[in-house]
Amino acid sequence: MAYSGKKVLVTGADGFIGSHLAEGLARSGAEVTALALYTGQDRCGWLDDVDGEIRSQMKITRGDVRDASLMNRLVDGKDVVFHLAALISIPHSYEAPFSHIDVNVTGTGNILEAARYHGTSRVVHTSTSEVYGSAQTVPISETHPLVAQSPYAASKIAADKLAESYALSFDTPVTTLRPFNTYGPRQSERAVIATVIRQALDSACDAIKVGDTSTVRDFNYVGDTVGAFLKIGLVDKIDYGRAYNAGSGSSVTIAEMIDTIRDITVTNKPVVEEASRIRPANSEVRALIADPGDLNSVSGWKAEVDLKSGLGKTVDWWRSRISQGQVRDDTGYIV
Repeated sequence: MAYSGKKVLVTGADGFIGSHLAEGLARSGAEVTALALYTGQDRCGWLDDVDGEIRSQMKITRGDVRDASLMNRLVDGKDVVFHLAALISIPHSYEAPFSHIDVNVTGTGNILEAARYHGTSRVVHTSTSEVYGSAQTVPISETHPLVAQSPYAASKIAADKLAESYALSFDTPVTTLRPFNTYGPRQSERAVIATVIRQALDSACDAIKVGDTSTVRDFNYVGDTVGAFLKIGLVDKIDYGRAYNAGSGSSVTIAEMIDTIRDITVTNKPVVEEASRIRPANSEVRALIADPGDLNSVSGWKAEVDLKSGLGKTVDWWRSRISQGQVRDDTGYIV
């Protein structure tokens, strides 16, 4: 309950990880302002799925991180700002790279400038393991070179460096959390685990269609990732301006992950690799395996949910959604 009474802003609170973080903060007694991207559909993304009693404890604000004036108002008076809002699609970044730059770089700049102006006690900026590109050394520590294998990765590297510059230039108390692949309830089918589970359970699917199954990933259950955010948001022994990896240090191939899901769901559906699901040429990151030692050292955080248990929890959530007819499209809304 260390967050009890603290005034906290979560950008991207309508997203997968953001909704879980906002929920966790509210359950911990924080005064949460949850920023959701405005749409004309009068919805708040995955915040709509949060228990009504918990959601009523949040102040949900619709807006866009690209709006500097609004960010200035929202950051004012906050003790901690968790900045998760981002445009995250790797394939889409090939089609619209400047959209990713606008949201991920300009949006981050607006948050940092507002925090600088108001003297915010701490900003946690969210990065991604994609900034490392294919592993040159494993496990990947924070000193690994940053390699932009997609316009999306480039936009996140730029945002990370902007956060670093605000710490070094203006003493802004900003630190960067770099989660490795996160999965769990509320994740859209843009993510491989979500689409595999839905296809495994969906009676309308006679096969599980995926892209490249030979790549290696460090998968982390969303509850563990949220735990990393909660730790880094308050821990005293932190170095501002630098990044901390949040990952398990364990890895599997996509093919091995699919086999585990097939076992849990008790399905013998064949796995079919589709060319349309494979990433653009030269963008595929072959291996991502975290070295989370620095985060563990400063905060005591470590991943606790093993892959099979986490996949089981996620399968249960998907079973519930499908049984209620609440399958979601890529924007996170019921179809």
